[in-house]
Amino acid sequence: QVQLVESGGGSVQAGGSLRLSCRVSGNTISSNCMGWFRQAPGKEREGVASIDSDGRTSYADSVKGRFTISKDNAKNTLYLQMNSLKPEDTAMYYCAADYRRWVGYSLSQSDYHYWGQGTQVTVSS
Repeated sequence: QVQLVESGGGSVQAGGSLRLSCRVSGNTISSNCMGWFRQAPGKEREGVASIDSDGRTSYADSVKGRFTISKDNAKNTLYLQMNSLKPEDTAMYYCAADYRRWVGYSLSQSDYHYWGQGTQVTVSS
């Protein structure tokens, strides 16, 4: 059974930083396509950043230059470093994974099979 557990969310002021973690069990992330998604109240879930099994990455335009996705295969953990946070970054952040190579670095939530429960990020102005 593949399980994803996010951590690292919290409340910060605008301009601050947070690092989200996603610990994966039941599968090795080195062979997975991984992504971070977020959903703000009243809005649809959107892709934030993704990384494929070869380490290639993709970012939403809204976070380019501020967020960095990375993974530690030895720890089986995915990360999202978020800098220069803005109030509009406030959302529940979800980690997602899929073992199918064709998913690549997709930012489409429908391409991912496994999901975590989410961690809340709140950015105040």
